[in-house]
Amino acid sequence: MGKKYLAFGFAALVALSACGKTPLEQGLMGAGAGVAAATVMGTDAATGAAIGGAANVLYCQNNPGKC
Repeated sequence: MGKKYLAFGFAALVALSACGKTPLEQGLMGAGAGVAAATVMGTDAATGAAIGGAANVLYCQNNPGKC
């Protein structure tokens, strides 16, 4: 179980460090990280993509200097 959380944390860091320049790029990068995290956690990949994409776009749009 610990490896799953470690992988999830790594995927989250990758999503936040690779914001992209446009909202489309941000959404795609977040969706990719969401799918990776969902796969590691054994949950639905489509849900992970939706959450990861939305979260990355929101984060990057609200914190442009941190991307």
